[in-house]
Amino acid sequence: MEQPIGFFDSGVGGLTIWDAVNQLLPNESTVYLADSAHAPYGEKSPQQIVERSLAASKFLLDNHHCKLIVVACNTATTNAIQVLRETYSVPFIGIEPAVKPAALSTKTKSIGVLATKGTLTSALFQKTANQFARNNEIAVVEVIGEGLVKLIENPNRDSLALRTLLQQYIQPMQTAQVDFIVLGCTHYPIIKKEISDIAGEAIRILDSAQPVARQTKKIMRKFDLQRTTTGTPQHQFYSTGDPKAFNAIFKQLGRLEDPNAIAVNL
Repeated sequence: MEQPIGFFDSGVGGLTIWDAVNQLLPNESTVYLADSAHAPYGEKSPQQIVERSLAASKFLLDNHHCKLIVVACNTATTNAIQVLRETYSVPFIGIEPAVKPAALSTKTKSIGVLATKGTLTSALFQKTANQFARNNEIAVVEVIGEGLVKLIENPNRDSLALRTLLQQYIQPMQTAQVDFIVLGCTHYPIIKKEISDIAGEAIRILDSAQPVARQTKKIMRKFDLQRTTTGTPQHQFYSTGDPKAFNAIFKQLGRLEDPNAIAVNL
């Protein structure tokens, strides 16, 4: 199928997911929507998150006829993906924090999860944490990364302010002797190096980008959605915020090309 894969996130964080999918499925065209004007989702009510997720999905489907949508946002997945699947007929790929692999691999029986309030307070996250960790006597140290998304959305982010926040958030995890920190927000892998530098070599950092890419490929095959032509795939980017800021952060991820993001009002 020639239609593109759609992606949406509260901002630039989902680019970490887009990048992984793009590398695994290089022949596929994509459309990415950054809802930066309404970031962060993690501070919104569940109803507001559902409303934004429906608006983003409608844009991707009505304007670009996407054959599949990746909800490239942990908070949107935990709060809205069930509604999206009930509303639209295309497949939706969601994102969950990598609690299961961390719980299966921990030696200290203690793992940390750095995420937004919207993710940590969701029923889906608590169910996953109970099933794979707490029910197996593995402690889960939950930390809300308040303020991190806003810093990450700024291409000229204050490195000192970022480091101060990270030290504050990682310290209780170190005290609890976690050996894994699960990044429960797609924005956080953008600052993975900074997190790792503060956490130290004894703590491994996990995110969801590669598992989501593999799941996307699996669903594409299951529903026979692969692009069959050999022409150059097209990638389009939209932002409800400042397209220049989006472009700058895109380049910071190691992408040399200019995404030429287009401003859109939703």
